[in-house]
Amino acid sequence: MTARILTVRDLAQIAIFAALIAALGLPGAVAIGAVAVPITFQTLGVMLAGAILGARKGFFAVLLFLALTAAGLPLFSGGRGGLVWFTTSPAAGYPYGWLLGVLVIGFLTSLLLPKYRFWPALGATILGGIVAIYLIGIPVTAINLGVPLWVAAADSLKFLPGDLIKVVVTVLVARQVHKAYPGLIPVRAGRRVQAGALTRSTPSDSTPSHSAP
Repeated sequence: MTARILTVRDLAQIAIFAALIAALGLPGAVAIGAVAVPITFQTLGVMLAGAILGARKGFFAVLLFLALTAAGLPLFSGGRGGLVWFTTSPAAGYPYGWLLGVLVIGFLTSLLLPKYRFWPALGATILGGIVAIYLIGIPVTAINLGVPLWVAAADSLKFLPGDLIKVVVTVLVARQVHKAYPGLIPVRAGRRVQAGALTRSTPSDSTPSHSAP
């Protein structure tokens, strides 16, 4: 199996979603709690990238955004940018969590298509957009601040209400997008076969049987 080359359309979609993640940082960040990890809207862009573009294109969209930010562009919420936000910052683990999260959301979404049911999609987005991101973000916060893991985990609870709202928004938006523009995420081979089997009738189903005279 050969890797599929990114088309001009793919590159345009990647650039658009990288720009979307950057734009969601314009409202700024809110710092709440004892640990200095801010609350931002940019996780919504990451979730949307995975749910609409899939694992491959979504990953490249997030990677492009992070590469530009690491190069010094102030694209993180609050006008932050540079390598410090990927190394010693209390929030340094969350950008890496975005990469894992978009892969999880994109992969699970490809398993749900061509039907994108609300509750399975909600679970898939929670796994990628919350669990996967926290899985990397929390331990790195604990290490960089020198605090116990449970302290960083307890502080991360401040993200949950907002992140759950982002999950619901992502699923509702992605559901409409996939209805209007099917094919943005390639349906996995097993799902194509299953869908085809449900719609294809056999000759014995469509022709009447004849008894011997």
